[in-house]
Amino acid sequence: MAADATSSVCNLGILDTLNGDAVEEILESWNGFCFAVEALLKGNGDLSFGSEFVSHAHALCKYGLESLVHEHFLGSLEETFEKNGASKFWKNFDEYSDIVALDLSTNPIQQDMVQQILCKALEEITVEKQYQEKCLSLLVHALQSYKNSVPDKRQDSDDDGLCLSSKYQLMVSSVLMASLPQHFPEILHQYFKGRLEELSTIIGGDFEDDNESQGKDDMDLDEKSKLPFRTGNMNVDGSYYQKRHLEDSKLVKNIGSVVRNLRSLGFTSMTEDAYASAIFLLLKDKVHDLAGDDYRSSVLESIKAWIQAVPLQFLRALLAYLGDSISYDGTSSGQKSPLASQPSVCYAGTENPSEALVRWQLRLEYFAYETLQDLRIAKLFEIIVDYPDSSPAIEDLKQCLEYTGQHSKLVDSFISALKGRLLTAGASTNDILHQYVSTIKALRTIDPAGVFLEAVGEPIREYLKGRKDTIKCIVTMLTDGTGGNANGPGNTDSLLEELNRDEESQDHTGVDDDINTDDKQAWINAESWEPDPVEADPLKGSRNRRKVDILGMIVSIIGSKDQLVNEYRVMLAEKLLNKSDYDIDAEIRTLELLKIHFGESSMQRCEIMLNDLIDSKRTNANIKATINKPSQAGVEASEEAGMSLDILNATIISSNFWPPIQDESLILTEPVDQLLSDYAKRFNEIKTPRKLLWKKNLGTVKLELQFEDRSLQFTVTPVHASIIMQFQEQISWNSKNLAAAVGVPVDVLNRRINFWISKGVLSESPGADSDDHIFTLLEGTVENSKSAANNGGCDELLAGDEDGERSVASVEDQLHKEMTVYEKFITGMLTNFGSMALDRIHNTLKMFCVADPSYDKSLQQLQSFLSGLVAEEKLELRDGMYFLKK
Repeated sequence: MAADATSSVCNLGILDTLNGDAVEEILESWNGFCFAVEALLKGNGDLSFGSEFVSHAHALCKYGLESLVHEHFLGSLEETFEKNGASKFWKNFDEYSDIVALDLSTNPIQQDMVQQILCKALEEITVEKQYQEKCLSLLVHALQSYKNSVPDKRQDSDDDGLCLSSKYQLMVSSVLMASLPQHFPEILHQYFKGRLEELSTIIGGDFEDDNESQGKDDMDLDEKSKLPFRTGNMNVDGSYYQKRHLEDSKLVKNIGSVVRNLRSLGFTSMTEDAYASAIFLLLKDKVHDLAGDDYRSSVLESIKAWIQAVPLQFLRALLAYLGDSISYDGTSSGQKSPLASQPSVCYAGTENPSEALVRWQLRLEYFAYETLQDLRIAKLFEIIVDYPDSSPAIEDLKQCLEYTGQHSKLVDSFISALKGRLLTAGASTNDILHQYVSTIKALRTIDPAGVFLEAVGEPIREYLKGRKDTIKCIVTMLTDGTGGNANGPGNTDSLLEELNRDEESQDHTGVDDDINTDDKQAWINAESWEPDPVEADPLKGSRNRRKVDILGMIVSIIGSKDQLVNEYRVMLAEKLLNKSDYDIDAEIRTLELLKIHFGESSMQRCEIMLNDLIDSKRTNANIKATINKPSQAGVEASEEAGMSLDILNATIISSNFWPPIQDESLILTEPVDQLLSDYAKRFNEIKTPRKLLWKKNLGTVKLELQFEDRSLQFTVTPVHASIIMQFQEQISWNSKNLAAAVGVPVDVLNRRINFWISKGVLSESPGADSDDHIFTLLEGTVENSKSAANNGGCDELLAGDEDGERSVASVEDQLHKEMTVYEKFITGMLTNFGSMALDRIHNTLKMFCVADPSYDKSLQQLQSFLSGLVAEEKLELRDGMYFLKK
């Protein structure tokens, strides 16, 4: 059977059975066929040899030489095409072998020449190919006519035609690809790039004009609905008009003709890559142009609208020209791409979009999302700095990440930006904290579960743990009036109040999954459940990520809430002791918010401190009500000196509940000292048997200094007031005598008196001794003196105070005092063991120091104390090991 099948096509064995006449006929037919083939292919359109060609083909087929006819004809076609088609075609592009170096984007004349040469070359080779296809059709006709004349060999002509056409098309592609120059793909790219930019200018101009017309504020809703185009989903009339306009466009027809010719030559894949890369490059430039560095407006919808208006409309027209517009809803013999399972937008017009157009739209949208996402990720640091003004950019980034799923790219890029631009020695702790809070707020929008926020925040938390002023800055940020945004003007709410409002709003809008949940809501929650991302920390369950706790993340930097509470207690004490009135409404509001987050027991001492201020206000009023009644001791010397109890307001504290108060010796002038004594006696009469113990160095004093030519007002500390009041008795003092009169050391006096010198109240001159100075009161105006009538205040004084002494011992001082108890234990351990690491010292103290006072300090607190011992040269630190100093 196989031999019979073969013999029906080409049975060369039949030649052995032929007589001389038959062989002569075959030779004559073969020579005639070869001559006819050569004449046809070189005839430049002359088909006059067609009849001879057909007769000779019939004669050869009669003797079973059909395959020989095929092979010779196709071989002749290949040789002719390679000579007259391919070689001439590629020769047109020889002068553009270095097209990349030419930079056609800056040379429009050269770009036009390339486009013209490509179109002309394609037309010439297409004409040659079409003529050869006509010749091929003659062969098909000859073979079919022969088979029709032989009853036993009648077959479907379509089989022969398709077989020969496919072989010819493969031959054309092979010849062209075999001699393909390396620069031809770049020529195609430059052609489509130039044409698409030209087309984009035409369509894009109409699109921008339409957007401007939609932005008119004086249009009402009905008027806006009459616009010919709409952003996003365009209306039917406008889109249909634009579609017909593009399909009739000469430029689109020119591009379509080039694409069709390239396809016919076997460059289908290369052509699609060329105009696809040009479209994506155009889209990338548009995204960069729309996005820019303005983060205060959303650009995603504008980008999607531009995709609808420009590239998709062009692709629709191009596909229609090429005949590829098969309805999306129509039947298809092949399996549809899963990308085209459902269009994401409603296409305008009366026809359904083709599957190819839907796939193009999904590709373009994904590329736009990814490009915008990369732009926003690269500038995420600046975006978060501008937050919340940059909220639209954050929303765009959220949508892009939901579409692309490239959250890990955001995490890696932002961590790198943080380490290079924020977590440096030059950045203040306050700036780092504000950026951290802004980061939490911004990323909470992108990632409500807080999975990626954990990864981004980890480097910031670790860095802040190594800064000594972190706790102080955190407390200040929580309780001051900047709302966690150092650059937020007009915001008088503290970050704590802001967080409290956020939690209340989340509680009101949220649904509790555990209690008071009916079956319907439970089913809804189950349907909306999603697993955690793969980047999620497995140690933290989904239940812990339902709501990002900003305050909890800030407190985690410190390590424990007790340290934060202690720092706040010190800062509150400092603030209360420096108050000149009893207005503590803001402090009460802050305390109530802290009690919500940290519990009432933790804030009990702070509450007692505020109650002391309230009691002091009431006690002060009661004492002043007894002014007209003489005290039991009958002391009225202060009133004789011109001072009344009306000018004295006392803050009476319960010292057991306040942080340690800084106490220093101070001798007040006689009238002031007598005034305090009278106040204490009246307090004892009202609060028997309680007595007052004055902290004379604390508080504020309002002074008015009257000179010959001016009057100045100041609010200063008691030490400064005591210094200047000594000059009522004599106008000149040396430093030693003045220090003795005030009751402070000379070095302290020299530092404090600089305030009065800077204000032009006193002058300084050298004394007889090099360590002695003469201070003289200036009655007249000094040229460089500073008027403090309006500017003199407690803040100004503290800023100019060189030693920066506080009214209350700092947390560090308190900790050092508490840790001093364990210094002997640490010295003993190092004596016995020689050297120990920080962790081992910490664990040993926890193990053995269980009696009162028990060791309850953190690892960071111990490290801070050991660093102090190293600074005092009691210990040495080498390679992470502590040694006794020898």
